[in-house]
Amino acid sequence: MMSTKSKSLVVGCAALAAGSLTAPPAAAGSAGEHRLATSEAEQQAVQDYWTPERIAALTEPSSDNPPKAGPDGAPWTTPNALAKTVGRLFFTDHGEDASCTATVVEAANRSTIVTAGHCVNNTDLLGENNQWSQNVLFIPGYHDGQAPLGRFTGRIAIVDETWLHNDQQHGEVYDAYDQAFVVLNPDERGQRAQDVVGAAQRIGFGEPGAGTATSFGYPRATSDPAREGLPEYIGERLAYCRGTAKENPGTPEHPAAANQWGIPCTMGGGASGGPRFSELNTTTGIGTVVGDNSQSAYLDSDGNSCPPGEQEGCTRYLVGPQFTTEITEPLHRRAEEAW
Repeated sequence: MMSTKSKSLVVGCAALAAGSLTAPPAAAGSAGEHRLATSEAEQQAVQDYWTPERIAALTEPSSDNPPKAGPDGAPWTTPNALAKTVGRLFFTDHGEDASCTATVVEAANRSTIVTAGHCVNNTDLLGENNQWSQNVLFIPGYHDGQAPLGRFTGRIAIVDETWLHNDQQHGEVYDAYDQAFVVLNPDERGQRAQDVVGAAQRIGFGEPGAGTATSFGYPRATSDPAREGLPEYIGERLAYCRGTAKENPGTPEHPAAANQWGIPCTMGGGASGGPRFSELNTTTGIGTVVGDNSQSAYLDSDGNSCPPGEQEGCTRYLVGPQFTTEITEPLHRRAEEAW
């Protein structure tokens, strides 16, 4: 979900009151593009910005809690392509350092990652002062403060133009657009991310949301007190959840956009932008990314939304937009052709 400055995965959907739209949405499929760091000097400035100390500051305190794992949250420990293609995305949002999750996906330029829209473009808490993220840095395979596959600065960020009008108050309009692609610069040796990682995940457009799904992320929090402070919930290691996906129906007070799918999951803030797979070969670690993590929702056993504050008998789901041919495919095409 969004950084702590905006909607958080920990608290779920924003509770802001509905108001009037500040601007009409653009037509779906119209890409908004922003240059991040293109010159050598700009790229070096981003590398210099993310010191070990800054990255450590985005790691929450550890605890003495014993290990606890289940389908709704566990550390990913298999050293296959999954652990290399998914990484931590660092950035500065309205002057505040933050992190999300992103994934290397197949693209002609071999330098494209997918993440959530709010990880590259966001408003303040009031839904105003829209800004592009700064100091964008992707570390594939991140763990325990290490960058085993190097560090890649963001070159170009791409979202649907409708997302640029997001006002934080009309999720039924904007949440479907909470998805983004980032084109990465080569590393210091001139190598492109996909070549260094040695793999890329497939990306699916218009895939059905129902069925078994697996979500990944680098959460800095968890909704389960028994798991607080474990390495996979403080931003240090990759976590995942696996279960049967349901569509978030929203509530009368806070309607949901169509096609917001997710699975039972305890991952909190920092897991935003992480991939949701419909097909995943757990041996090779290669699958098809069909959506991204965006926010949380509490649903009952019938898939209905639970009233705010009434979570007894309800399950927390990690939900986000399902990738479509109308919104996602044009963005991906724009990203893989960009340089």
